[in-house]
Amino acid sequence: MNIPNTHDDFCQLWANNQQHLIAPYLNGQSQFIPHLLPELAVKIPSAQIAYLLERKLGQATFYQAINPNNTVDSPVKSLPDGQWLKTVNMVGINVRTIQSFWNVVKYSLTLPASQSSIHLLPIWECGVVASLYGMAGWNINPEFYDAELASYYPHLDTVEKQLKVVVNILHALGKTVGMDVIPHTDRYSEIALANPQYFEWLQRKEFEILNHEENLHLKVQERIFEFLQKVGASVDIPYPDNVQAFFDNTQISESDRILVLFGQKKDLWGRNGRRNQFISYLFEEGYEPVPATMAPPYRGLAVDPHDEAKTVDEDGRVWRDYVIAKPQAMSRVFGPLGRFKLHEAKNNNADWEIDFEKPRVEVWEYVANRYLSFALDFNFDFMRGDMSHVQMRPEGTPENPDLYYDIHKYIKHFVRQHKPSFGYFAESFLAPPNEMAYGVEEEHLEGSDTDSTLGDLQSMVVGSPRFIAEFARYHELAQTRSFAPNFTIMTADKDDPRFDEFYLKGNELRLFMALFLTDMPSYMSLGYEQRDPHPVPAPNENYTKLYVFQLDEGPKATHGPYIWGKNGTLFHNLEQIKVIADQLMPKIIHQKIHWLISPSAENQHKVIAWKIEGLGNFVFLANLDIEQDITAIELKGALIGTELKNIFSTFASPLQNVTQSNGVFIVNSLLAGECKIFEL
Repeated sequence: MNIPNTHDDFCQLWANNQQHLIAPYLNGQSQFIPHLLPELAVKIPSAQIAYLLERKLGQATFYQAINPNNTVDSPVKSLPDGQWLKTVNMVGINVRTIQSFWNVVKYSLTLPASQSSIHLLPIWECGVVASLYGMAGWNINPEFYDAELASYYPHLDTVEKQLKVVVNILHALGKTVGMDVIPHTDRYSEIALANPQYFEWLQRKEFEILNHEENLHLKVQERIFEFLQKVGASVDIPYPDNVQAFFDNTQISESDRILVLFGQKKDLWGRNGRRNQFISYLFEEGYEPVPATMAPPYRGLAVDPHDEAKTVDEDGRVWRDYVIAKPQAMSRVFGPLGRFKLHEAKNNNADWEIDFEKPRVEVWEYVANRYLSFALDFNFDFMRGDMSHVQMRPEGTPENPDLYYDIHKYIKHFVRQHKPSFGYFAESFLAPPNEMAYGVEEEHLEGSDTDSTLGDLQSMVVGSPRFIAEFARYHELAQTRSFAPNFTIMTADKDDPRFDEFYLKGNELRLFMALFLTDMPSYMSLGYEQRDPHPVPAPNENYTKLYVFQLDEGPKATHGPYIWGKNGTLFHNLEQIKVIADQLMPKIIHQKIHWLISPSAENQHKVIAWKIEGLGNFVFLANLDIEQDITAIELKGALIGTELKNIFSTFASPLQNVTQSNGVFIVNSLLAGECKIFEL
């Protein structure tokens, strides 16, 4: 069988040789199905997937996993904490790009054992512009339901049952699974309307903020209850007859309050219609949740004075944009989002100051209990903390931060009381002090009890001075801090035309370093395996970021399903790296590395070389210069007095003209962007 290297070749190979390609996976020779493009994997019929999984897992394990009433143990269940996140190789999945939770299982058949963790982008019902990060309520997003799966397995007739089964199967396959934890909701979510007391509110008229006092939520509660009295309850169940009792969780449960306000869970259209009525009633009087913000100074809002700074929705409501009154470089306002109100304000919020000495404990417990229920119900192994970089205290991180320092920290510890191995993966970018957060971000991450953090290597050109300097810093942080930065390749919410320049070259290098730098974690997005280089922007349907929301008009609109790249050469090259990683992984997992040539600004050749503890005489070598071939590289230190021979060539030509002189090996040629593994 000829090994293909173009997209059409891979498609043809799968069409003609499925049984031959599947055999190595079923007999254990391979931990993933060789030569199977992800775009083809997600199209495999459920009957065939069930057959594969039953053969791979064994009948008993498979039938346990396919029953949503069962819980398959996680691979990390017995671990004492979430430190395993500090070396795991993770893949992030925007489920909307592949349309259903069930397709996550299909996609996982293309992942090597060395990529052992899956992060699901937000999984809840969506609000404005169907943004995954603007959750409208606590219900699982029904758009991720798979009708074909339900037809094949009629007992999997809800999206919740399907999600539970998917996590079961991924656990049985040796993968850990994580969920997003979001400290905000859609501005008029069911959560916010059913619990106005858990959010901060303002009252606006045109370009003026009329009121943003501390307890404005009490007036909002009155308006909501007043309108409820006018339109009547959605369901015929008893509820308190006064506003104070109606919003008191000791008098009526949140679930019953949501039923009264919006209706039955199964009636999504009806619930959205009712919610829209309440939105209109509040909007007429100018009541809005205070929008979420990013970066210092965070507080002090004003209405954008420009007339064009607005959005007109389908009901004709005019939403004005907000700005930070005294902005700094990275200040942002996210108008469609409302953040949970976690602390009291000072001076009745006259100056927008937060009193960090007065946490609103009821809110912290509410949010943590909600995420705990998902962690337990679906058996998630970790959380990815959205906007983990938020640190609003102008004085920076306290010397001894308590549990109420950070909401993600609080949730992590809350869940760990029930799941000790539960980990926290932070969305932060390791920005300079006072840029994305007040104070030093590394101190904030430690104060938040972060296990690993995203970092920002995905937003740099491979081999650029910034990339090399930041990578060197990240690796040092992994050794000296209590958290580990990721070697991030690409994320699902940064794959858009703005970042095309980062992926024109050096894509094999990214995965090579991610998998073989075994003492730091890595993160890769679905779609990277086939991503085409885009010297000029491609249509929006080629970018996973643009499926984080659903827009029909404007520069971020999409008109159809996600389009996989056609880069068969990249897929072929990455697959060879994955094969070698799986061959070596039993020996190198969690092991430390030892630099032979370390990354640094002084490294004029842009070459790095390292060994992995416990792996004999294997050496890993990479030329980070993606434009220039390298000549005359000296390998010293641990290589002195040993015999050098080539063992692997992952995708480029073998090492050229290796010579020895006085105990020093000279590599006379290393191609631009080339990476190698060889044995002494």
